[in-house]
This record gives sequence, structure tokens and C-alpha cells, in this order.
Amino acid sequence: MGDKVIYYPCKIAGVEQIYPNVHPGTPKYANAIVVGNLAFLSGMTPQDFQTGACLTVGVEDQVFACLDKVRKVLEDLGSSMENIVKTLILLKDLEYYQQMRASELKYYQKYAPRLVQEPPASTYIQPVVLARPEFLVEFDVTAVVKRD
Repeated sequence: MGDKVIYYPCKIAGVEQIYPNVHPGTPKYANAIVVGNLAFLSGMTPQDFQTGACLTVGVEDQVFACLDKVRKVLEDLGSSMENIVKTLILLKDLEYYQQMRASELKYYQKYAPRLVQEPPASTYIQPVVLARPEFLVEFDVTAVVKRD
């Protein structure tokens, strides 16, 4: 493929995050990896970048917090929410599905109106566990950096 991979590290409270139980300087968490014109965002949780704390308790608020992170990371890459082409959404409990979808739509209406009419491909799953017990939702996103 020949495309250069650009790594955008995940920092919480200014500290670059590494995988648990490994020595510093080894594999790190990333907010995004860009290959060519594709951006891959993983682990978009309701966790605050500054403090590491979970920002909210309800499903709608957690969806908004996750999507705020997605929006910020995409803007940092020179992209936007409207360039999302695929989402993988992890739900703590599938009973949150309808509320999550309504919250996602509400967010897109405000920040990415194009996605209301042309929604990204989406997959929803209920994993055995999310990264932290208080998390109800987590987003992984694939987007193009530039639509042209």
C-alpha cells in the first residue's frame, strides 16, 4: 500500500497512555491512526482527557461525551464529524440501544447534519465488559480525513 501511518497518541491529564502491564516505551494507546486518507479512532469512551474521570452517568450524556471526543479528535486531524463512514458502538447492555440511537441522532443533528440523511454504516455489540464498570457505551470510528 505504501501509505505512511500517522499515530495520534492518547493522553490523559497530559500523560501518554500505554497498555496495562507493559513497560513504558512499549505499545501505547492511540486516539487515532491515519493511513492514507482513512482515520481509525478507537476507545472513544466517556472518559475525560484531562482528568481520566468518567464524565457522566446516563446513556445520553455518555453518548454525547463519546461523540464530543470523536469530534475533537477528527478536528485535530483536519477532518470533521461529517466524514465518518463507519461506527462500531459497544453497549454495556443492549437495552440501551434505542436510547443510544436517539442520542446519536440528536448529536448528529447538531454537529453533523449530513449524517442524519446519510448515516454511517454501523455495528452495535454488547461485549462481556467495557474498559471501566461505569462506562455504558464506547465508540470506535472510521472516517475519511478529506472527502475530496
